[in-house]
Amino acid sequence: MKPFALLTTLLLLLTGCTGLPKGIEPVTGFDQDRYLGTWYEIARLDHSFERGLSRVTAEYTLNGDGSIKVINRGYNAEKSEWKEARGRAKFVGDSDVGHLKVSFFGPFYASYVVFELDDDYSTAYITGYNRNYLWLMSRTPEVSEEVLEAFKARAAAEGFELGELIVVKQ
Repeated sequence: MKPFALLTTLLLLLTGCTGLPKGIEPVTGFDQDRYLGTWYEIARLDHSFERGLSRVTAEYTLNGDGSIKVINRGYNAEKSEWKEARGRAKFVGDSDVGHLKVSFFGPFYASYVVFELDDDYSTAYITGYNRNYLWLMSRTPEVSEEVLEAFKARAAAEGFELGELIVVKQ
């Protein structure tokens, strides 16, 4: 492979997963400081890196360089052990837009798109670079049935397939 083609391929691999799903718009007026702290995973689409986990949380704190430290934790009851992933997040563009990129593996980043966020920053709807990723996050370990149903309705309206949606045991 020629050097330019190799570089282009590498750049596509490094940036290809930081885009937005077609038709999904990240929230604007995003306030990083209000978003920091602990969030509880209420619901998610199933995927291998969280399979079998309950009591899942995400903790966001500010790093000295302005990036965001991410600590995701979940409990695997089958193995009777906690699983933890540490990463860092950066804004893809402006810091008042809820579109970040998150890395748990060196230079490889993936989209973290906040596409719904209530005024008091108590619940958030998150997706990745495509509609295979979806989370409902909350500041509390439980939400009302109305909150969960509103999330499902919005996700379905946005084209997410909810057949594999898991309501997480907290």
